[in-house]
Amino acid sequence: MDPEKEIQEIKEKIDKAKALKYRAEAKLEELQRQKQDLLAELQKLNVKPEELDKEIEKLSKEIEDLLSRAKSMLPENI
Repeated sequence: MDPEKEIQEIKEKIDKAKALKYRAEAKLEELQRQKQDLLAELQKLNVKPEELDKEIEKLSKEIEDLLSRAKSMLPENI
């Protein structure tokens, strides 16, 4: 293989790798920002991240109870 062509291919691969690295770093920064936003939102709601599943379960139960109450208040002939 021609050495110049081989060098050119290596340069292209390096450029592609740099582009991939840049995109991955940008995506990582975006995900870290989203994580911080979510943690801030949880803090505003007074919910600890480790208690999130428990809070979701509690809210789901509350929704079920409220729906049940609402249904029971409706006349049956509607």
